[in-house]
Amino acid sequence: MVEIEDIHAAAERLRPFVVRTPLIESPELDRITGGRVLLKAENLQQTGSFKIRGAYNLLSQLGPDQVKKGAVAYSSGNHAQAVAAAGTKLGIATTIVMPEDSPRIKIENTRRLGGTTVLYDRYTEDREEIAMKIAAKSGAVLVPPYNHEHIIAGQGTVGLEVVEQCGELKTVPDQFLVSCSGGGLTAGCAIALTSQCGSRVYPVEPEEFDDTRRSIISGRMETNDPDARTICDALMSAPPGEKTFAINRKLVTDVLTVSDEEVKDAIRFAFRHLKLVIEPGGAVSLAAILAGKLALGDCVSVAVLSGGNIDPALFGSIQEGS
Repeated sequence: MVEIEDIHAAAERLRPFVVRTPLIESPELDRITGGRVLLKAENLQQTGSFKIRGAYNLLSQLGPDQVKKGAVAYSSGNHAQAVAAAGTKLGIATTIVMPEDSPRIKIENTRRLGGTTVLYDRYTEDREEIAMKIAAKSGAVLVPPYNHEHIIAGQGTVGLEVVEQCGELKTVPDQFLVSCSGGGLTAGCAIALTSQCGSRVYPVEPEEFDDTRRSIISGRMETNDPDARTICDALMSAPPGEKTFAINRKLVTDVLTVSDEEVKDAIRFAFRHLKLVIEPGGAVSLAAILAGKLALGDCVSVAVLSGGNIDPALFGSIQEGS
């Protein structure tokens, strides 16, 4: 189990490298919801998402022999960019297995940041199996996107910052909404929020990729329908990780779901009212708020905008209403 001390230690490792992203308040959002809503803008983080926190926390703890052999990861894009950037910063060669239908901007950025990409078909091939074969052949360290203690602790620094920033605003977050796929960000933040201030934690998933919600209900790790589709490419992992699920089933209050249309509404709202660019997977918490999935009156709610790496053509079409 990851402890709050592990998250504090991760915060110290990350302090010189990651951005302490702002906690943004919107009068328009408060007016719509009838409560006080604060948005943690991780879309403004290095590489455009929270993922750099976990990747750097893990890679920075590798020994000299591991550093020489490099690292391998698998990701739909945000973890890929994070591993590439952290590896370059630390002098570690990185190879990332990515879906061939990942947004082109994520593949190009991963290469630009120093990562070598291996593309695969997410619907017919197993990304973890491909990555494990590469790692076994080269001796490289496998850097999973969520199911690792160092990854969870690194992602938990988002929650730790929220607690600190709310303290600076002389308030306490009653509710915390966070995008969820494999559960690393949710687990790390749940540890930070529940241990520091007792906040209620609500993971948010796409409607057709609600494996965490169903897993918590059934008590076992569930998978998603292989024919399911969503614009939230960053939230298509399944099932939850064993480590993340063990934490989340104990600490989260409930799991919310949103439709692709609700996600599009959130992306439009963020751009028009906040002047922020958010990718679909990064917008689900805001979507849940705007769609009224949770009562917000008379309390302070924090939502994580977890990423901003959206395909320009998709972003344009969403702003035009399609």
